[in-house]
Amino acid sequence: MNTAAVAAAPKPSHMKQNEAVQLYFDRAADKLGLDEATRKRLKMARRELTVQVAVEMDDGRQETLVGYRVQHNNARGPMKGGLRYHWEVDLDEVRALASLMTWKTALVNIPYGGAKGGICVDPRELSRKEMERITRKFVDQIHEIIGPDVDIPAPDMGTNAETMSWIRNQWEKYHGFNPACITGKPVEDYGARGREEATGRGVGILAFKLLKRLGRRPADCRVAIQGFGNVGSHAAKYMHESEFKIVAVDNVANIKAKFVIEGANNPVHPLADEVLHERGVVVMPDILANAGGVTVSYFEWVMNRQYYSWDLNRVRQQLDAVLSAAFEDVWQEANTHQVSLRTAAFMIAISRVKRASELGGY
Repeated sequence: MNTAAVAAAPKPSHMKQNEAVQLYFDRAADKLGLDEATRKRLKMARRELTVQVAVEMDDGRQETLVGYRVQHNNARGPMKGGLRYHWEVDLDEVRALASLMTWKTALVNIPYGGAKGGICVDPRELSRKEMERITRKFVDQIHEIIGPDVDIPAPDMGTNAETMSWIRNQWEKYHGFNPACITGKPVEDYGARGREEATGRGVGILAFKLLKRLGRRPADCRVAIQGFGNVGSHAAKYMHESEFKIVAVDNVANIKAKFVIEGANNPVHPLADEVLHERGVVVMPDILANAGGVTVSYFEWVMNRQYYSWDLNRVRQQLDAVLSAAFEDVWQEANTHQVSLRTAAFMIAISRVKRASELGGY
């Protein structure tokens, strides 16, 4: 019986996250024959902002936190990327994730570039009021560089739909009504139906597409899901409904699988990725596998610009169409150039961003 693993939570690694992303970039750039000047231009972020977030806590003490927003590339459109609250957030991580967003949005061919943001804080230790005050203070620091035509934040680790509503409200105090300034909002606050499930559902959709291409039936596959948060739980739900056999949702050290679907960002170490490829393990890369979230964020942005709401069925159908088209592009590229799915995905994304940069005079 075949086994597939869904990696829904990152693994610790001695290699820094941004270093790992650049390694993947260079593997694809080598295949494309990119010169050093082009590589440097495409790798480097357009802007990196580090801000002080000074806030009063519930007990009256003053706390000063560090916040980040990295805007990697806008050659293909406004920059897009999540906002995470986590005690391990640092500039290197945010750089890596901003870069991944550039390649992810290019790969699924939606008109965005990449960005990412975060605050170094443990949200588990914050009250709801403290979360709100921190969020609004952070927006005070970055409101001038975000917006519907510039950089559109979204939820990520440690943030949720309510956080996005606070950001929208605070941003609109400076710039006026425009719900398209942020995505991942509650449905009743101009959010998109299906946004919460989108990343996990996308993982399930792409797992189904991959196994179909490899001649495998879902009912004959056992699935182990590593990590069972928002992504893992919705992936499990979709895959169970598609007749996959879910055999484990424990964080196990070693998963023996023929297929790995990366539900998280950067969950597989680059050296391990090489070993898996050499062993014939098929890895669905993160910039494709977890692109469902940003894709539905794009739908939400479109709806907000049009002041028109789609129903859940339309969201799901459009999500399937976008991810299916991206998967077919990656599959064909991998077979044409005899490379891994990850390298093929980066090759497609880099080519699109490179061409947009040339056309835009960047």
